[in-house]
Amino acid sequence: MRIDGFTDHFADVNGIRLHYVVGGQGDPLVLLPGWPRTWWQFHKMMPALSERHRVIAVDLRGMGDSDKPDSGYDKKTMAADIHGLVRSLDLGSVNLAGEDIGAMVAYSLAANHPEVTRKVALWEGFHPTELFNDMRLMPREGVPNMWWFPFNHVDQLPEDLLAGRFRVLLDWLIEYESDPSAFSEETRSLYATAYDSPAAIRAGNGWYKTIQQDIEDAAEYPELDIPFLVLGGMYYDFMTAALKGRVKDPRFVEFQGAGHYLAEERPDDLVRELTSFFE
Repeated sequence: MRIDGFTDHFADVNGIRLHYVVGGQGDPLVLLPGWPRTWWQFHKMMPALSERHRVIAVDLRGMGDSDKPDSGYDKKTMAADIHGLVRSLDLGSVNLAGEDIGAMVAYSLAANHPEVTRKVALWEGFHPTELFNDMRLMPREGVPNMWWFPFNHVDQLPEDLLAGRFRVLLDWLIEYESDPSAFSEETRSLYATAYDSPAAIRAGNGWYKTIQQDIEDAAEYPELDIPFLVLGGMYYDFMTAALKGRVKDPRFVEFQGAGHYLAEERPDDLVRELTSFFE
C-alpha cells in the first residue's frame, strides 16, 4: 500500500536490511511502529507530518519487509539498527516518535546514542524495567490482562497456532485494545499478511523474549536529559509509572477514553501534539 508523496527504500545497516518509507521536507522525524503492525500504522499521520518534516517510517528488525534474523531483538541492538539508518541517510540528528515496541526502541536510541537524538515522543509503550516483572497474569476488573507477553515467550507454539491464521489474533487485539472502526479491512489484511508466516511470528516473539535483557540494560542507563513527550490512552498510567526517574523532565499528555493503537485511533490528536512538541 502506498501514500502519495512517499517512496519505499532499503538500507543495509548493522548486519541486516531495513525497509523504510520516506517523504516530506524539513527536520527529520523517524517513526517507529509496534506489534502487531508495520510502518503502515502511521499512514493516517504521515501526510500531515510531512508538511513540516522529512518523515522516515521504519519497519523494525523482524517487521514487515525488513530482515527477520534469528537474533538481535533486544532493544539496544534494535536501536543500533536505527542509529545505523540515521547515519546511512546522513541525517545528523533526528526527532523520534514511537508506539508500543517502537517506543521501547526510541527510548533505547536516546539512551545509547544521544548524539543523534533531538527530541523523543513515545506513546502506549515504554522501555522494559523491573515493573515488567510485576505484571499479573490473572484477569482483574479494570486492569488490562496482557496475556500476550508470556505467550510471546513460548517457544514454537505461537508459530504452530498462528501461521496462516494471524488474522484471528489481530482482530481480537483490535477489539480488546482499540476502537475497531479505526481499522479498515485493507489495513487489517495488510497486518495479518505481514505476520502470517512462521518467520514473522517468531521475529515478533523475539521482541518479547528479550525483555529480561532489556531490563538489565535499562538498569545501566542514566536519567535522560533529552526533551520527552509521553502520550497515552489505555496504558497511560503504566507509562507514567515506568518513566519515573528515567527521564528528567517529561511532558505528559493523556488521551482520555482512547485505546492502545493511537496512531490509527487518534491520528489527528497525535499530529497536533507532535507538531507542537517538535517545533
